[in-house]
Amino acid sequence: MSNEQDEVIAFLSRPSAYDTSNQPVERIETHGSVIFLHADRAYKLKRAVAFAELDFLSLQSRKKACRAELWLNRRTAPTLYLRVSSINRQADGQLVLDGQGPAVDWLVVMRRFAQDGLFDRMAVQGHLTEPMMQQLGIEIARFHACARITPSFGRIPNLYEEIEKNYREMSRYGSFLDSAKIISIAHASRKLLASLTACLEERRSQGRVRRCHGDLRLANICLFDGQPTLFDGIEFSERIACIDVLYDLAFVLMDLQHHGLNTLGAGLLTTYINHCTWKEDCEPLALFLSLRAATRCFSFAGAAQRHADPTTRHEKRQKSILLMQQALGYLHGENPLLNHLALTETAAYT
Repeated sequence: MSNEQDEVIAFLSRPSAYDTSNQPVERIETHGSVIFLHADRAYKLKRAVAFAELDFLSLQSRKKACRAELWLNRRTAPTLYLRVSSINRQADGQLVLDGQGPAVDWLVVMRRFAQDGLFDRMAVQGHLTEPMMQQLGIEIARFHACARITPSFGRIPNLYEEIEKNYREMSRYGSFLDSAKIISIAHASRKLLASLTACLEERRSQGRVRRCHGDLRLANICLFDGQPTLFDGIEFSERIACIDVLYDLAFVLMDLQHHGLNTLGAGLLTTYINHCTWKEDCEPLALFLSLRAATRCFSFAGAAQRHADPTTRHEKRQKSILLMQQALGYLHGENPLLNHLALTETAAYT
């Protein structure tokens, strides 16, 4: 992160930046943000960094990203996302929130929620339930039905690019990922995508490619005011977020299966289908699930490579290996979600 933000981070780390209560400030860091938790609020600072799809190096780009995040995430979490705030330099040189003087950075201000309400944590702790999945399925179906249709995105070449990106990134970790399986995933993905070309193009022409969430992992869903709530959607890349609605849903389905929660995943998918405003046949689901698993595979592999602690490094490597196997399994027809749907449909006609 740029040294230009050191002063801002130091300022936001002090309780006095927010009020006179002297309540402690907790800090959460991600690759693109630093989140400061104080009292009943969360303040999200965009890091001055640039990656392949993300560029927050300039003050103007961070301001734009904050406004986009607020607007986009209010589609699913209107009471969670509150406002965009400025950090200003006063005439005496001191920093202040929403004050006078030139802005030196920008923040997304949110209501704070309990971290044990995050669905990834609840999955590990065994706290996710079938009623929650039903509520979540209804919410995702509602969100997708209202999302803006974006037919210029989600084309076949975009999906081929995802396959090649996954292959390229996974291949970087040949020291612990099976190279033969990586090649097999890429080959089978290309073959399956070729067979789905007509289906996917028809879906795009029918309006199934929309401005979705884009990063619909369990970690980006929380229990807020007793309701499953989607948050932290992708604001910095239309290419990532303007996708087939089933590709959006596939992330959370894959994540549930990775945690061994096949029954909950099947329940979520069934509820989603039953509440769609269109007839959903799930034909491309296996491809989408595999793409999501492969992407998470190299993400965990990269995290393992960067981590200093040997135990954590080993755990992340094992996760990446399991995700690689999961990606390959979908392509070989190992999909409990679709098996469950087939049984449900058979039962409906008997």
